[in-house]
Amino acid sequence: MESLSRRQFIKLGLCVAATAAMPSLAWAKLPARKLSFYNLHTSEALQVTYSENGKYIPAALQELDHLLRDYRTGDVTAIDPALFDQLHALQHLVETPGTYHVISGYRSPKTNQMLNANSDGVAKHSLHMEGRAIDICLPGKKLTLLHKAALKMYAGGVGYYPQSNFIHLDTGRTRHWG
Repeated sequence: MESLSRRQFIKLGLCVAATAAMPSLAWAKLPARKLSFYNLHTSEALQVTYSENGKYIPAALQELDHLLRDYRTGDVTAIDPALFDQLHALQHLVETPGTYHVISGYRSPKTNQMLNANSDGVAKHSLHMEGRAIDICLPGKKLTLLHKAALKMYAGGVGYYPQSNFIHLDTGRTRHWG
């Protein structure tokens, strides 16, 4: 699939709206949410079910926090579970349940300051430092399609970095660049 159809987008929107309005008992009927990651800097891989019956699984979130740690310092922080929900929704939109390749997850203030000093593409107050941002690609799916689908979710920030072959997603206010 080279582009997201209007029908797929509307279907996803209706599904998200309907599940958000359901009472808590209805959440028990939701399928488990799973994600798979490969960290390009540490060569670690993780396939995990992070939510079942509409509830996040604490042990799974801790595994994800560790995988997405600042590989330069080893610092770990809690990653916003809404970011995993965005990644899960994105895979459904592009119909590719593959393994996300992680370029950057959590960044300690020390790492972010160093990167900001050496690049104009790193925000001084990056949401990476709050565990609310990730830079990824999805092998087997064109970056342009991944970017377009992320924009259509209208959920947080979306950055497009074709020269470096990744997109940025975050749980901040809705905006885009690149």
